[in-house]
Amino acid sequence: MEGGVNVADKAEFKECLRLTWTQPYILQLVLSAGIGGLLFGYDTGVISGALLYIRDDFAAVEKSTVLRETIVSMAVAGAIVGAAFGGWMNDKFGRRPSIIIADALFFGGAVIMAFSPTPTVIIVGRVFVGLGVGMASMTAPLYISEASPARIRGALVSTNGLLITGGQFLAYLINLAFTKVPGTWRWMLGIAGVPALVQFILMLMLPESPRWLYRKGRKEEAESILRKIYPANEVEQEIDAMRQSVEEEVRLEGSIGEQGLIGKLRKALGSKVVRRGLMAGVIVQVAQQFVGINTVMYYSPTIVQLAGFASNNTAMALSLITSGLNAIGSVVSMFFVDRAGRRRLMLISLVGIIVWLAVLGGTFLGAAHHAPPVSDLETRLLANQTQACPGFNPNVRWSCVNCLKAASTCGFCAHQGDKLLPGACLALNDASRRTCRAGHREFYTEGCPNNFGWLALIGLGAYIVSYSPGMGTVPWIVNSEIYPLRFRGICGGIAAVANWVSNLIVTQTFLSLTKALGTAATFFLFCGVSSLALVIVFFTVPETKGLQFEEVERMLERKDYKPWKRYHGVGDVGPGKNREIGLSAP
Repeated sequence: MEGGVNVADKAEFKECLRLTWTQPYILQLVLSAGIGGLLFGYDTGVISGALLYIRDDFAAVEKSTVLRETIVSMAVAGAIVGAAFGGWMNDKFGRRPSIIIADALFFGGAVIMAFSPTPTVIIVGRVFVGLGVGMASMTAPLYISEASPARIRGALVSTNGLLITGGQFLAYLINLAFTKVPGTWRWMLGIAGVPALVQFILMLMLPESPRWLYRKGRKEEAESILRKIYPANEVEQEIDAMRQSVEEEVRLEGSIGEQGLIGKLRKALGSKVVRRGLMAGVIVQVAQQFVGINTVMYYSPTIVQLAGFASNNTAMALSLITSGLNAIGSVVSMFFVDRAGRRRLMLISLVGIIVWLAVLGGTFLGAAHHAPPVSDLETRLLANQTQACPGFNPNVRWSCVNCLKAASTCGFCAHQGDKLLPGACLALNDASRRTCRAGHREFYTEGCPNNFGWLALIGLGAYIVSYSPGMGTVPWIVNSEIYPLRFRGICGGIAAVANWVSNLIVTQTFLSLTKALGTAATFFLFCGVSSLALVIVFFTVPETKGLQFEEVERMLERKDYKPWKRYHGVGDVGPGKNREIGLSAP
């Protein structure tokens, strides 16, 4: 998915609650910046429901799978550019202006989409939103991390991850709330501008990151902000700690030598340690997307319809389950990742993913095999009031599956008494919908009526439960730990771009795959890719649990290095040893 979390122990959360009560300014900083995570999650979830109604309003979207994919995926394309540009913005102008610009982009994109007269304008709005999401996804956790007291930093940064999954859940709720309102999808997409506007106003009243100010030589401003964050008896100690940290950071950057991007990249790839770490980091990021998670997060209601639930309202209501399970899984990961270990948690997660993708594939295969036939009598009866599917030949045996796959775009009108009995195959247009529904029938455009729908929902839920605590969060943790400090920025950026690009590939091809191969074959394909990912992760990704950065570097340098081997002399993570992870993906 689109994000990672920070690992923090129970004592840190207790201290977090105490300090945010006694020092409310900290909570103001964190929640104001955390709206960026909420926007990130909202955008991921809202398009899945809005797409159902955009499809109904525009015939071109209804008939073009590629156009639907493009509406969804252009936000991901924008996020790739936004994340890359956001890195430069953060260093050049600061964290606060970057968040403000991201809000302006997000607000502008929401307004453009809300008033879009054509699908093309919706795509333009999606690009604007994507640029904002890309910038916010990396800037919000960075701002929170640099403006938080050190001893509760882990707990505070982790709130950004929770807000992402919370934003996804909120999006499904809002989608459901606007299903009966005129304008449906316009409200769903447009209302996203409200939190962006709220954050824009709040950030104008908040200070810049003290760490960024200190690096830019604005030491008095940095110290003034720290005095608002820390109790008086701790301020001088924290100022000294920040000074030492910044000086060490500058020293490490200087040790790389060449300061240009190409020079840093050449220096990084010339190191065996970096190559081994980068291979593992990129592999887990690509695997995170290629197991098919964003088919669920971006197309969840559509998948529910593929399972045989024709109603838009029903599809969105059932999709709440997947979003809720994803949010719960993020919390579960925070408690188990330091106990089970990164590598083991990913491997267990992948096994579960493979099993449940196979179950989903088998379920959709059974549903297609038992799809109700197309009746010539039923078709002729309804075609008197509308138009039969142009490709339908009464002399050839057709089922609902053949109807939906016809070269000319068609829909299946279920039998009036029993949806599993033979129905009609009609041309896909508003007249056909009205005629079908006037007879108290259901009109299917994605999946066919079947008795397997609830099994598909169980499989979908179990897939999310398998994915979220492991492959959903651990790849970001691994990428925060596996690179030498002096190369962490450039290597982390490469891995994040690999994640976004993989996200774009999956998002842009899912619906086309279901049309070309069938829903069952598409899930079997993801099952096969996940099986390959299990093997590759086993042979390339080491365990970083409990290792200091220097120990990870020494492990990757060994001549007898084997990723599946746990080397001696490594203790488990003790209390207070936290891993801070940036959030930058889909």
